[in-house]
Amino acid sequence: MLKILHRLINTTGKNKTRIRVSYITAFIKGIMMKVPLMLCFICISLFMQGQMDKEKCITFGILVFLSVILEAVFEHISNVLQSATGYMVFSDTRLRLGDHLRKLPMGYFTEGNIGKISSVLSTDMVFIEENCMGVLSELVTFIISQGLMTVMMFVMDIRLGLLSLFVVGVFILVGNLMLKTTIKHSIIKQEGSESLTEEVLDFAEGIGIIKSYNMLGEKSKSLSDEFEKSCRESIGFEVAYGPWARALYLTFGLGTAAVLALSAYLYNSGAISDVYMVGMALFLFDMFVSIKSYYGQMARLTVTNASLDRIEEVFAAEELPDEGKAELEDAGTGVSEIEYDDVTFGYTDKDVLKNISFKVNTGEMTALVGPSGGGKSTIASLLARFWDVKSGRILVSGKDIREVSLGSLMDRVSMVFQRVYLFQDTVYNNIAISRPDATKEEVYEAARKARCYDFIMQLPDGFDTVIGEGGASLSGGEKQRISIARCILKDSPIVILDEATASVDADNERAIQEAISELCKNKTLLVIAHRLKTIKDADQILVVSDGEIIERGDHASLMGKGGTYAHMVSLQQG
Repeated sequence: MLKILHRLINTTGKNKTRIRVSYITAFIKGIMMKVPLMLCFICISLFMQGQMDKEKCITFGILVFLSVILEAVFEHISNVLQSATGYMVFSDTRLRLGDHLRKLPMGYFTEGNIGKISSVLSTDMVFIEENCMGVLSELVTFIISQGLMTVMMFVMDIRLGLLSLFVVGVFILVGNLMLKTTIKHSIIKQEGSESLTEEVLDFAEGIGIIKSYNMLGEKSKSLSDEFEKSCRESIGFEVAYGPWARALYLTFGLGTAAVLALSAYLYNSGAISDVYMVGMALFLFDMFVSIKSYYGQMARLTVTNASLDRIEEVFAAEELPDEGKAELEDAGTGVSEIEYDDVTFGYTDKDVLKNISFKVNTGEMTALVGPSGGGKSTIASLLARFWDVKSGRILVSGKDIREVSLGSLMDRVSMVFQRVYLFQDTVYNNIAISRPDATKEEVYEAARKARCYDFIMQLPDGFDTVIGEGGASLSGGEKQRISIARCILKDSPIVILDEATASVDADNERAIQEAISELCKNKTLLVIAHRLKTIKDADQILVVSDGEIIERGDHASLMGKGGTYAHMVSLQQG
């Protein structure tokens, strides 16, 4: 248990000083808790010896009152130090986690880890900051109080002291056995929480598809099964913990009875006086309360231990190599804006891109075409450094993107993909997020160029309308135009465009094409093309299949070759 406490304290980082100060206040509080009992014992002794008078009664009353006040004061200080520390620690931890997630490859988020991240943020961290940071000083108080009670037994009689020490040893033995059991079930319980979170997210995100295909029964059963599994695991935790909790109470009862029996024997044999026997009656039922309470926190701390494991597991995910410090500038004379130099990449051990090489000059348009799954989106994602290449290099303005700061790279790149995500915020903020220092007129002008100003002004509160999470309250075409407005406002020299009109109606397609035309003026373009008629004027067309560039050239030259590209064009025209 002390290992768990030590581990919990280590999470406090720069706030350790507050915890250490709280130990001092907890130490004083632990003494103050027992002072009234000791004063009462002295007071009774004086009464029995006929030495009590009015002045002493008043003095003892004042001392008891002061000890209670001091206990309350130091408990308040401990609570302030520790409770506030919990929130400060996990505020910093969440910020560190956000920074850590920013540096992870995109593959981490597509490998089923969203539920883990959500569970860590919404369950594990919340549990620790609300339930555990505030008990650290309490545990110190329990230890101090139990120590004082055991010392008192030795003062009364060494045999009482030894018996008390033996009972404390039994508590420690039972507590450590309970610890091993509850740790195992705590891990299962927290992993079940993660699985449940994943299932809830999956159900919520796919509710439209689930309803449209009348799969509510099937998918609801899957979700219900997860709830039932979570319930079973929680009950299993309590069932495993219950016998040990009863063992603690049994140890408490038998230990107290044993001390009482030994006290009575010693009193009858004349080994202890009347005064000490009265003292025993006074102390008896508080004798082992502290150590029972100490191990009563076991369930909470073992869940904490499992939560810390899961938090550390997320932090242990391997980040992309450290970003460089260089800043990107405009490409110089004779330097390509974008260059892929013999790039090979794989999400796992299998390579999905093999020896990709091409250049895109400033202001030119390069289109990536080819069958689905060929590697087009992966090529584009590598430019934004969603992953790092396995071998080769990608250069922007003549610099390897691994040697420049991520902020500098992102300042030069804008991305428009088919799948648009908007935040649950105002329309204005969803556009301005790309350049927070933009003026209101600049935001409005970006919306006009993106052909979304008119429909925004028809919303209930115009630009101040709060849209649903993910843009759920807008149509696909409307979301797409807002995302283009973002990119227009950002005004980056490089635009990655996953043809945004591939899945919208004719009216939206016209508006989006006009918006894209505004976005692409004087930009260097890397376009993932689905409708080949839209890239006839591209300076360079790359046909990507099975992770390799199998053809390259402009539209006319590729049509003249009569190869894969010409066949694709023929199929689409047909």
